[in-house]
Amino acid sequence: MTAADAPLFDFFSQPALPAPDVPADELREIVAQEWGLHVTLRSLGSQQDQNFMAHDADGEAVGVLKISNPAFGEAEIDLLDRAADLVAAGRPDLRVARVVRRDGEPLRGWFDTSHGRLHARLLTVVHGRTLNGSRHLSPAVVERLGVLAAAVSRTLESVEDPAQERVLQWDLQHARRVVELLAPQDPDAAVRERVLAESATALAALEPLADRLPRQLGHFDLTDDNVVVPPGGVLPDGVVDFGDVLRSYRVAELAVTISSVLHHAGAEVESVLPAVRAFDAERHLTDDEVEALWPLVVLRGAVLVVSGRDQAVLDPGNAYAQDGLDREWRIFEKATEVPLPVVTALLRDALGRSTLREPAAGGRLLPAGLAVDVLDAGTRSELNDLGAWQDPGTLDRGAARLLAAGSDVVVLAHAVPVLTGAPTLSPEPPASVPTGSTLWLARAQPLLAPFPGDVRVSGPVVELLGDEAVLRVRGAEALAGPVAAGAEFGRLPAGTPVLVQVLRGTGDLDVPARVRAAQAPGWLAQVADPAPLLGLDPVVPVGAHEVLRRREQVLAEVQEHYYAQPPQIERGWREHLADVDGRVYLDMVNNVTSVGHAHPRVAEAAGRQLRLLNTNSRFHYAAVAEFAEKIAATLPDELDTVFLVNSGSEAVDLALRIVMASTGRRHVVAMREAYHGWTFASDAVSTSVADNPNALATRPDWVHTVDAANSYRGTYRGQEAHRYAPEAVATIRELAGRVDLAGFVAETYFGNAGGVALPPGYLEAVYAAVREAGGLTVADEVQVGYGRLGHWFWGFEQQGVVPDVVAVAKSVGNGTPVGAVVTRREVADRYRTQGYFFSSTGGSPVSSVVGATVLDVIREERLQENAATVGTHLRERLRELGTRHELLGTVHGDGLYLGVEFVRDRTTLEPATAETAAICDRLLDLGVVMQPTGDHLNVLKVKPPLCVARESVDYFADALDRVLTEGW
Repeated sequence: MTAADAPLFDFFSQPALPAPDVPADELREIVAQEWGLHVTLRSLGSQQDQNFMAHDADGEAVGVLKISNPAFGEAEIDLLDRAADLVAAGRPDLRVARVVRRDGEPLRGWFDTSHGRLHARLLTVVHGRTLNGSRHLSPAVVERLGVLAAAVSRTLESVEDPAQERVLQWDLQHARRVVELLAPQDPDAAVRERVLAESATALAALEPLADRLPRQLGHFDLTDDNVVVPPGGVLPDGVVDFGDVLRSYRVAELAVTISSVLHHAGAEVESVLPAVRAFDAERHLTDDEVEALWPLVVLRGAVLVVSGRDQAVLDPGNAYAQDGLDREWRIFEKATEVPLPVVTALLRDALGRSTLREPAAGGRLLPAGLAVDVLDAGTRSELNDLGAWQDPGTLDRGAARLLAAGSDVVVLAHAVPVLTGAPTLSPEPPASVPTGSTLWLARAQPLLAPFPGDVRVSGPVVELLGDEAVLRVRGAEALAGPVAAGAEFGRLPAGTPVLVQVLRGTGDLDVPARVRAAQAPGWLAQVADPAPLLGLDPVVPVGAHEVLRRREQVLAEVQEHYYAQPPQIERGWREHLADVDGRVYLDMVNNVTSVGHAHPRVAEAAGRQLRLLNTNSRFHYAAVAEFAEKIAATLPDELDTVFLVNSGSEAVDLALRIVMASTGRRHVVAMREAYHGWTFASDAVSTSVADNPNALATRPDWVHTVDAANSYRGTYRGQEAHRYAPEAVATIRELAGRVDLAGFVAETYFGNAGGVALPPGYLEAVYAAVREAGGLTVADEVQVGYGRLGHWFWGFEQQGVVPDVVAVAKSVGNGTPVGAVVTRREVADRYRTQGYFFSSTGGSPVSSVVGATVLDVIREERLQENAATVGTHLRERLRELGTRHELLGTVHGDGLYLGVEFVRDRTTLEPATAETAAICDRLLDLGVVMQPTGDHLNVLKVKPPLCVARESVDYFADALDRVLTEGW
């Protein structure tokens, strides 16, 4: 009997499958002789087959030559090709690897080779890249994997084929047999024992469900290696390698797919949830399938490990098999890192199918009549003010204060995230969600049994085993034995924290005292809230997603927020931000909070003034004069007259109105690609297409533009950048000959482009031309002013000029809405022709006191010097990254006003817009808040609070290095 007539393959009859090893030269001759194709062949990896990429004489890929393992017969190979054709026909939006046809005939067949009679076929090339390797997969890519798995599953659901009953080692219906066959042969006892133990646990969960799981034909190898991302794309749309097609559990399609996510950088069990939700949306998972899913993932990991290690021994020359060993072990490790019931509960929660069941109501844990207070250690709690959350001892001190004030018992609530003690500069979210209640007692108290059961004691852990739940108390004393409900069975000590957990069922799981917020739904499903046992009502936290839903329901859609799924930020301290889940982020983008979040001097000054007076700025009070004097003192002597407003947009708007009033003219020149604000006048001179796609086409007739003086990606680059100034001067002079030119407005340091310095001498030449035409110059210092450049307090100082009008905001109030416009007295006086000016809250008592305090802090804490030293260090760190990562085109800026520009090609400067957005998302995962800027949104705007520490900027540089290395 020939291989073509062989019966269906049965792995358990033939477990050894070394891949064919036919020389490439021999195959090239067969292809030429049989199919008339003259090709070169480049070997591709495969565990059990032999694959080559075939190129023609011009180097164009003409197909993938696949030499099937001789163990597979004609019927099975036909099944694989049929499945590929069905998916291609059923889902024309997918690119599928199929047999190449010429004149309607498939290029496939059985051929005699030096290694026997083998089946060869030429498959179409699905151009692009696979997700091979262990680079990070974004949630969008993971979601797409679930979409692809569901699409293929849906297409093949009704197909029947005799060859579908073949028995492969990868069919998870046979996982028990595969593991029991191969694991005992593994020479590493630790690997052998762990695989057998974890497989037994998974099988115990799976096998009671097996008969109820739907079965169908499927791909069952739709992994990161077997999907293809189109050239220049981000999301996969191609499917290759139908080699494992057979009939098995429908949900195994998803299990195989998501298991392949687990070895990628940064992957945790929760990383697969986007794929699970996407699959369920298209292929509704039954409750049994949800219960079976993670046991199948564990078994997939186990089968990969034992099969890969076995193949590596059997076929030591197979580099593909050898290279996969670490990835396969990581899949298994990640699949078994969190207990099965926890992951299954997490899956159910992600699909909206949580079935939490409280145990039967019990009695009290402590005697009645005690005064019980709840200790709030969450993100908003006063306990964590002034950076106190960074000290783990804050929690015990907070409890001690309540006890000293008269509480008998202080309780840290179950399931409410705790910020206290959370780390800064951490790539991992902290374990912040309590799975029980922590108690502090003023005096020792008897421990009462809330339900009958048996008491078990193991060191400091006391357990009461009931019919429906287990009470676990860490830090108590008790005697073992049976106990009735309400009886005393131990003692709780005074002054030290005691953890109380109520575990559902038999309490077999070792539930950590706190868990990460992303995994909390899974862990909390294993426990009940002890609050009723303490005479308290259970706490029901409001999740960030619910708050986001409310925000989006009531705010205008155009009022956007950072990130598609933003963390709910409720606290800041210096350069750090904290969300409601107790995660702390490094804020590298917030130039509004110049002297640091929650600066105590600013907060104290604002609070004190609010207790004194806050009113309309037209009243007479000292603070406004003191603030205006301090601003003017930072500027050249001739800039001596101050207007106070609410924001940067208002500051630029007023500056333009002052220019028009002073000159009696209306036409203004602005630099292209800049953003100045959202008010009528400031928007009119804004030409950034990132902020307004129609910016250039919708300028009013009084606005004229000159080229963006961007020496990196503008019209003139590098040494040619000196040409911007003469061209701008020529434009201004030409305009002055035909319109009544009022003035010129520009950022003094090209901020919207990502902190690009203007060419040397640019403003000197342009300002001279404007003044020659009788106009005035406006320096938009809204972003760059106030010491951010480090070496200069104001951006115009870097250019060696003095503008006629300065507009500033953002840094002025450290987050309080206040801005300023400063000009010469004679210019300001001419604004009287427009009537009077006032801003109700710009320059109010509170905003004035805050503004004055900010200037004091910048000077006294030497924050401008910090911007210079720390900023220079950061710039060098970032530039070094550019020597190792081609995507990083350049680093712009000075001080703490930097821009990291990403390009796909350093010659063409094609902007890496999609990559930049994904990098920002990945940085958020690592605990860094960052956003893109520039007309192409391909520049990281690096503008942290001026107090940022060297340690923090090093963390940012390291995190960015990690992202560029691992992927995004």
